[in-house]
Amino acid sequence: MAYYEYGRIKVLAENLAAQGVAPEVVEQIMEGGEGIGKGSSPERKAEWLGEAMRRMDKLLAPKVRKTVREGCACCLGGKRLKLSKAIGKEHETLEERIAVANETRFVFGHSVSLTEEGKVLVCFSPEGLEHYRCVCLPKAKEPISKTYCYCCGGHAKHHLQMALGRKLELQVRSSALASGGKKPCTFLFTILD
Repeated sequence: MAYYEYGRIKVLAENLAAQGVAPEVVEQIMEGGEGIGKGSSPERKAEWLGEAMRRMDKLLAPKVRKTVREGCACCLGGKRLKLSKAIGKEHETLEERIAVANETRFVFGHSVSLTEEGKVLVCFSPEGLEHYRCVCLPKAKEPISKTYCYCCGGHAKHHLQMALGRKLELQVRSSALASGGKKPCTFLFTILD
């Protein structure tokens, strides 16, 4: 495997391989990634990652793309994990757990709520703002596929599963990156058990 200095690119390559993506397909997706270093500009990092997501969208089935990107999630341990586990241990009902998760902004952003359909909605920012910015790729100049956002959604999924004590299925509902800053990052979770 090629050497990737920049962590987000390295993790992407590792997750593509871990999901059994054929080496020649991984090579196509990762084209040029070895040239992006830690010291590369944020604009160039965002540009390359946007290109890689377009290649993933073209070359991989939706389920594989989603699994790969969820596997790229960061901030899974530390204080966030401790807070998520505490919600699950200290509260009994799903409603109580969602209410406490909603107050745990450090882990889940702006809000966590239960929809009328029985799904869990996580919003990283309030709706109705004039502009939204992706915290992961704040210098992205062009809209980037929602595929990228399954990484952040994977972060929310990991912690919500701990907090709620339930398996969840993730859907990226809206994204600051994909909308060019017009919509907030929101994730919708179906409760599987």
